[in-house]
Amino acid sequence: MTENNSTINYEGIEQMPLRTFTESAYLNYSMYVIMDRALPFIGDGLKPVQRRIIYSMSELGLNASAKYKKSARTVGDVLGKFHPHGDSACYEAMVLMAQSFSYRYPLVDGQGNWGSVDDPKYFAAMRYTESRLAKISEVLLGELGQGTVDYQPNFDGTLQEPQYLPARLPHILLNGTTGIAVGMATDIPPHNINEIADACIMLLENPKATLDDLLTIVQGPDFPTEAEIITPKTDIRKIYQQGRGSIKMRATWKKEDGEIIITAVPHQSSPTKIQAQIAEQMNSKKLPMLEDMRDEADQDNPVRIVLVPRSNRVDVDAVMAHLFATTDLERSYRVNMNMIGLDHKPAVKGLLAILTEWLQFRRTTVTRRLQHRLDKVLARLHILAGLMIAYLNIDEVIEVIRHEDDPKPELIARFNLSEEQAEAILNLRLRHLAKLEEQELKAEQDKLAEEREQLELLLSSERRLNTLIKKEIQQDAKTYASPRRSPLVERAEAKAISEAEMLPAEAITVILSEQGWVRCAKGHEIDVTGLNYKAGDKYLDHAQGKSNQSAVFIDSTGRSYALDPLSLPSARSQGEPLTGKLTLPSGANVAQVLIENNDQALLMSSSAGYGFICQFDDLVARNKAGKAVISLPENAKVLPIEILPKNTALLVALTQAGRMLIFPVADLPQLAKGKGNKIITISAADLKADKDSLVKLLLISERASLVFYSGKRKITLKPEDLQKFRAERGRKGSNLPRGLHSGVEIKVIEPAE
Repeated sequence: MTENNSTINYEGIEQMPLRTFTESAYLNYSMYVIMDRALPFIGDGLKPVQRRIIYSMSELGLNASAKYKKSARTVGDVLGKFHPHGDSACYEAMVLMAQSFSYRYPLVDGQGNWGSVDDPKYFAAMRYTESRLAKISEVLLGELGQGTVDYQPNFDGTLQEPQYLPARLPHILLNGTTGIAVGMATDIPPHNINEIADACIMLLENPKATLDDLLTIVQGPDFPTEAEIITPKTDIRKIYQQGRGSIKMRATWKKEDGEIIITAVPHQSSPTKIQAQIAEQMNSKKLPMLEDMRDEADQDNPVRIVLVPRSNRVDVDAVMAHLFATTDLERSYRVNMNMIGLDHKPAVKGLLAILTEWLQFRRTTVTRRLQHRLDKVLARLHILAGLMIAYLNIDEVIEVIRHEDDPKPELIARFNLSEEQAEAILNLRLRHLAKLEEQELKAEQDKLAEEREQLELLLSSERRLNTLIKKEIQQDAKTYASPRRSPLVERAEAKAISEAEMLPAEAITVILSEQGWVRCAKGHEIDVTGLNYKAGDKYLDHAQGKSNQSAVFIDSTGRSYALDPLSLPSARSQGEPLTGKLTLPSGANVAQVLIENNDQALLMSSSAGYGFICQFDDLVARNKAGKAVISLPENAKVLPIEILPKNTALLVALTQAGRMLIFPVADLPQLAKGKGNKIITISAADLKADKDSLVKLLLISERASLVFYSGKRKITLKPEDLQKFRAERGRKGSNLPRGLHSGVEIKVIEPAE
């Protein structure tokens, strides 16, 4: 029995529990995918397949100045020497590095069909395309042969390959990458080379710089498209702090001769797919404000989509906001800056951590490069010292070589030389014994001594080393400088236009019956009482408005509900019961229907003498259960909602017991919901015994008169007569003249303007 519970049977076969085997196999596989396939290394920003492609191309001599060679040759070299995987996956990784619309700074210079923005994967086979390294690949390869990196055996142990490339810039942020491992993924967006270089220099000059300091330089990601990044700066800061989040991009457009011209689309968005999405909406009558769409893309304008509005009255901003919300003209990109760190562990890192750790990598790389060069200089100086001894004693050296069977030990002993020096003397050609050669050796010795001194100074001083790194970063940033492509602009959130808003607003009438049946008729000239009602039912209420407005229903408990008038059955039928569309409380019934503008002021009140002012929009509830608007005291009922005309100044309250109170309507509070404030005093006992309650509210101006009709009597109360009923809100009011009560017909007479 071994530690992993495995046993060896009598046939020599190892046996172990299936659970142990599968767990171990899956862990090994997942670690392999994480470390050697899907996640990039922070130092060079490359995944293994990308690193092997670039290294193979450099070994084949395919640098930026070389002739193009068939891509199949590179892929074959990569697979045969370093990466024993599928050729199609390897070639696709190579294609991605060559696409200027996929990589911000392409590492491969391709010739032939390498795909297009419309279809990045529609590229020619590797037997047709040709490739070489792009000039910027020197940032990754320039210091490769200078002792800067460790090498490891390839898959069959016959060759050596670099564990990573000695990147001179933080390539991990320049081109970014995406990858899916086991249990984790990475999505690193590309950035602008100048911004990242300046941020590195800031950290070199001030290691205590904060994230906010860096963000004065690094504005945000920089994609290979001119579309706008519309993510707010606060969200971008959060992404760079936590290492994860979401970036949103939006197409750029302009208005030209009354037409909408789309000039750039978000990263990885296909112009052809976007046009298909717009065309689908136009064909299904969901974009009636657009008349035509054209694709005018050419060599000079890779993206130029022209949208033609039906008239110059069309709100093009609203149209574009709708398209942003419903098509790929606006896209979100996940950010998850997950990478293999210098500790060889995967981790999600923020911007400050990435740049700090990369500078540590760069410092190590430069130190190794300088030390490697110093070792070479010291070795050469050692050889030169031996050669100078030989030149100073040339006759004696020649004598030893001519007469000794094994001159090497004799030379070492006589002139106190090392083996390397003695070997170099013995390998000297006769032509190098000229007097001039001695002078050249002396000049080389002086030059190398000076270089040794400089190298030792750099290696002994951290400040000098940082200055060197800073100068090299500045030089590379200047060589490969590129202005920002993706502007950062904060925009309002795009909202789609509802179908109701797109349809022409028609006059409609919504009719409600006593038994709660509802229907909708076109137009306002409808005889609502003369319609056909089902047996035992009759007209209760109606509301007139437009088809793009909401119809609001008020039930007997003070709850409100909203329905789209276009969803109601036609008035040609007897309608449908509201109980099928709304969820009413037990025992409740719908008492009123309203259609008004959202900002229309309304007066809500209850028979208990309480009320408040709200807006029509406060009553709109999109859920079937509605929402409670007015709270009813015990034994109270909701009164019909009153519409507040603009010239309203006074509120007239009449009670069941014949009292009347008049006060300024402005004394009532503006509320969205609630019980409200007291309009007129009603005792709870009288309300319960049904002896008194608020029964009627009238809205009048200061100069209005009230006309009471009681039988054949007609009594007019002029403004001066109404003065005795004026009092503060919430008082009991005064009794009406003898013979008048709240149940009689009352008309409001407003003076002519």
